[in-house]
Amino acid sequence: MKVLHTSDWHLGQQFYEHSRHAEHQFFLDWLCNTLTSHQIDVLIVSGDIYHSATPSAMAEQQLYAFIRRAKTDNPNLHIVITAGNHDSANRIETAKPLLSQFDTHVVGRFDKHTPQDVVKTLSTANGTLQVVAMPFLRSADLEAQADDPQAYQRGVARAYQAAYQALDAQFPVLAMGHLHAKGGSISGDSERNITIGGFDAITADVFGERPDYVALGHLHKAQKVAGSEAIRYCGTPLPMSFSERNYRHQVLLVEFTNNALSSVKPLDVPRLKQVILLPERGGATLDELMTLLSELDLSQYQDTATPYLRLRLNASETDSQFRHKIEQALTDKPVHFCGIERVSNTQQAADEPHFEDLGQVEKLEPVSLLELAYRTQIDSEQAVPQALQDCLMQVLASVQEQEA
Repeated sequence: MKVLHTSDWHLGQQFYEHSRHAEHQFFLDWLCNTLTSHQIDVLIVSGDIYHSATPSAMAEQQLYAFIRRAKTDNPNLHIVITAGNHDSANRIETAKPLLSQFDTHVVGRFDKHTPQDVVKTLSTANGTLQVVAMPFLRSADLEAQADDPQAYQRGVARAYQAAYQALDAQFPVLAMGHLHAKGGSISGDSERNITIGGFDAITADVFGERPDYVALGHLHKAQKVAGSEAIRYCGTPLPMSFSERNYRHQVLLVEFTNNALSSVKPLDVPRLKQVILLPERGGATLDELMTLLSELDLSQYQDTATPYLRLRLNASETDSQFRHKIEQALTDKPVHFCGIERVSNTQQAADEPHFEDLGQVEKLEPVSLLELAYRTQIDSEQAVPQALQDCLMQVLASVQEQEA
């Protein structure tokens, strides 16, 4: 039995105000062909199907058109989709009656009173698979004591254990999840949900011993968790930010033989549009940027594959005409221009971007902002006290629950 694990499609994303519809369609077309060529029995999408809780009509149509084509080309295919932190649980749930006609099983939320509802038993031509389709879990979804410092982790573990009670011991189990597992490598500037800050990061033992494979979403870099071949993030199918430009984007082909996991194989996702950062590290003077732009060879890119370009300029640059000069240099360059970062001298070594406006600050993790404020306002030599970090995380968790 063959399962394809993917996640974090972020349909409808605007990349620096540039539409990514063509890129997503390129991926979905490739995915349809892959489902057919590898004779996939089950497609798993572990959250963040959309980039926004209120996706555009075009993004929703793109999803439904994909499902229709996937089922037309592969009549015996089952699809399981869960909501991520970017998705609206209500919107995902609303589509359930329609999508069930296409053997597509969607789960928008976990109800602690009916945990068995997230368990989907799928009968395929090559065997039966039990899927624990766990969506993104908010604190309000869980049974936990508010004064317990490990409340979220214990609540998540209880949710999975409650769902496991509905499983049949004779069939293999695939558990889904959309969360930050401790030790996972996060993207530098694209995933800003507060769960990355550490408060809601959990250890891999919350999944217990029952699952044969754990299909995770949320972190954008494909990786194993706790060194396990059977607990994986597949990552995003295309870069969500410039910090992800060198990621190896993939989906995971998971095979079960004789009711047990037999192999996990990555399948590289082709990229329609490249993401170019000049210079690759640190910043450059205006003259250096002019040289880099003049040497930039874009002849290899077709109209449909116009690349994204972002420039990094030294903060010490004093030429007041730098924007005009850069615009002039880009006049005949077929690129999607994504702006200019001003990089300070102190940030050169660490290769960290300097943010000139508050709109960029929101891309930082809350804990990083706390550390920055503590260093500049309280003590530049000492780390932020754990008690202060815990206090911030409790406030952020409360805000998140109110927003939900």
